[in-house]
Amino acid sequence: MAGQLPLEGVKVADFSWAYAGPIATKQLAIFGAQVVKIETHSRPDSVRIALPFIGKPSRNSSAVFGNFAPSKLSISLNLNMPEAVAVARRLAAWADVVVENFSAGQMATWGLDYARIRESNPGVIMLSSSQQGQTGPTASHPGLGGMLQALAGFNHFTGYPDRGPRGPSIPYPDMIAPWFSIVAIIAALEHRQRTGEGQYLDLSQLEASLQFLAPAVLDYSANGRAGERRANASDEAAPHNAYRCRGDDRWCAISVRSDEEWRAFRGVVGDPAWAGEPRFASLADRIEHAGELDELVSEWTGEREAEEVMRLMQEGGVPAGVVANGRDLHQDPQLRHREHFAMVDHPRMGTIPVDAPAFRILGTPPDIQPSPSLGQHNEMVCRELLQISPEEYQTLLDQGIFS
Repeated sequence: MAGQLPLEGVKVADFSWAYAGPIATKQLAIFGAQVVKIETHSRPDSVRIALPFIGKPSRNSSAVFGNFAPSKLSISLNLNMPEAVAVARRLAAWADVVVENFSAGQMATWGLDYARIRESNPGVIMLSSSQQGQTGPTASHPGLGGMLQALAGFNHFTGYPDRGPRGPSIPYPDMIAPWFSIVAIIAALEHRQRTGEGQYLDLSQLEASLQFLAPAVLDYSANGRAGERRANASDEAAPHNAYRCRGDDRWCAISVRSDEEWRAFRGVVGDPAWAGEPRFASLADRIEHAGELDELVSEWTGEREAEEVMRLMQEGGVPAGVVANGRDLHQDPQLRHREHFAMVDHPRMGTIPVDAPAFRILGTPPDIQPSPSLGQHNEMVCRELLQISPEEYQTLLDQGIFS
């Protein structure tokens, strides 16, 4: 139907927290699924208290949570209480899709593993997104993305050759796994539509992350080379680095991969005498003397604004791009044209930006609403979705399960 969001009518019980799960369920929510986020006041989602806050710091004023949880409903259930677990089971029975990213085995301790949920909901689709999958000798090891990126190998490759491993500044596997989760869930929904069968999706964030190190894995498999930290050095390009430009912490990345691009580069920088020296004559020569070349390029870029360097290089046919910060991204004319940052009115934080998806579906823009306050929809979820009577709901309130 024209204008209908593609996931309208899909019901999701979202037990996930931090990044890897909520980023996936965000996409389901903004494309029409009814996503109920199960959380607790006694141990709030770590992203609810993540910097930066907008206004007074609170569990409802984290800009990160605002970006990861738009268009969701929130019910607070203290799963240390049997009565709360009973409500959670009713949510799992209500749902088409159950999503969780706890350590392997945690859902089973609440009786919320796939086998138990399936007893009351045979067609359910359940996704478990854990560090190393649900099976194997180290599956039960708990951890977060910062540790997993070291285990996956990202830290080994990130940094300078004469220093220790650095690693990305964000939990990189948490930025990779959600997209595998989304595809798996959509495929399972399509399969259920054809067959009526549910699915259990066991996603290993480690294995998903290894896809982004495929060249290094292949190099070791084929050639026995384990790889090393090389900062921004390349076997295929020189100059190839981020070069300091005029201003405070301003940089521009430049990559020259062929003799044709080298000639274009020489033209952009005014063909200085050093550019014609024998040590820079061929690509192999430039790679061999990349450190010396970087110093010379930095002298030229250091006298110019990063945006000017990018413009001159691109106009001359040389690949280059400003090393953008947050301000750059919010002012970027291409992102503004695409309306990448959706502005939503949040009751606590005011008007805030939320990342829209990178793809567009003709005629069906995503429905991006403010993220919920913790427990905001307790009564609505219980009364309207689970058909809990007013008397039973009052009993649950008196028992304190929404703590």
